[in-house]
Amino acid sequence: MGKNMDLEQYGRWAKRIADWSVDYLSTLRDRPVRAQTQPGDILRQLPASPPETPETMETIFADFERIVPDGMTHWQHPRFFAYFPANAAPASMLAEQLTATMAAQCMLWQTSPAATEMETRMVDWMRQALGLPEAFRGVIQDSASSATLAAILTMRERALAWSGNTAGLSSQPRLRIYASAQAHSSIDKAVRIAGIGQDNLVKIATDDDDAMRPEALSAAIAADRAAGYMPAGIVLCVGGTSVGASDPIAAILAIAAAQGLYSHVDAAWAGSAMICPEVREIWAGVEGADSIVFNPHKWLGAQFDCSIHFLADPGPQVRTLGLRPDYLETPGLDDGGAEGLVNYSEWTVPLGRRFRALKLWFLIRAYGLEGLRTRIRNHIAWAREAEAAIAALPGFEIMTPCRFSLFTFRYQDEPATRALLDRINADGRTYLTQTVHDGQFVIRFQVGQFDCTRSDVMMAVDILAELAA
Repeated sequence: MGKNMDLEQYGRWAKRIADWSVDYLSTLRDRPVRAQTQPGDILRQLPASPPETPETMETIFADFERIVPDGMTHWQHPRFFAYFPANAAPASMLAEQLTATMAAQCMLWQTSPAATEMETRMVDWMRQALGLPEAFRGVIQDSASSATLAAILTMRERALAWSGNTAGLSSQPRLRIYASAQAHSSIDKAVRIAGIGQDNLVKIATDDDDAMRPEALSAAIAADRAAGYMPAGIVLCVGGTSVGASDPIAAILAIAAAQGLYSHVDAAWAGSAMICPEVREIWAGVEGADSIVFNPHKWLGAQFDCSIHFLADPGPQVRTLGLRPDYLETPGLDDGGAEGLVNYSEWTVPLGRRFRALKLWFLIRAYGLEGLRTRIRNHIAWAREAEAAIAALPGFEIMTPCRFSLFTFRYQDEPATRALLDRINADGRTYLTQTVHDGQFVIRFQVGQFDCTRSDVMMAVDILAELAA
């Protein structure tokens, strides 16, 4: 290859890697879903020291083929039913290739006008698709964790009359954040990073449906005010990671409004399902939220990473996170209110930003909202069918019902359930993960991989029956 890759060589390798990509995706069903390697297997194949002289691309790519694919868990595998999906529809992948080629830093309008203005439009397309009011605006984050951190920081600054960023927290009142016991761990991490402290994240008791109890929330807020704490905000859950739980959105948001607390709705996974109007009753009243996040890279098919953070009023978040030194100004335009001119880096923690809107543009146009709705509706229907089939197997018990496309089950007792999960994932034909619910070890089954079929879902049920026998 020589010391430097020229464009001709780049072109040849780009075509070869494209061909490899097609072959990889077309043969996924023949591969084990989860990597079958042991800790250290990959590390031992990588030289301990970097090369001093150039190596040929032939050598590099041969090593890639030899080492990497078999050392990966294949998230795009049609029988990946673990965690939540990290989907990558082909149209979205093509857009990601273009994004990588242009390699733009999209921190400001002037550094990437097309990226900025497309982001504005794509967020609004998704607002319409989810049935949210016109007043909502938003920004594309890397993940829901970043959106939640931004929301928690905004809660902090709003409660402290915008003094936390300037004066620090040492002399400030002790803040309290409230969330369901089913809340994602990213909320715990956010309160730590924000300086609020883990002890000040109040987990509210849930009911038999694993939903936050409004009366328990009201009681906790009242008790905290009486004890001298300063309530700052509430995080609500729609489609929680563990068992798919959702809070009573309207009732909780009514409490937030009455108490003057900032509200953030975490719908990272299940928010994608809201493109289906018949599902929206689950988050009825969400228009009253201050902040909403969902991840198109989970269930909608967008290449990771792509998380949309809607804001009823961007002002508080921009006031919290915005920082514009002289060298980031756009002379003559920043203060002129020009159409389309937004510096989205002021809406997020990172300054650097990728062109994430392009893959949404490709995705939505290539499949249409109706095509995307059909996939989600299929996943929900197939998950319910799998739930019923597993419930009928000897020794199996459904532990939490199908919510969206997620349910949990166990087999006989905890040791048998653990052993079965180990056998499933060692087998390689499908991939499931676990959680602990009400003190019991259970197996999660979540349908949402972009290219899975009913046959893939029901094959997983057959595998369960076979390995339990």
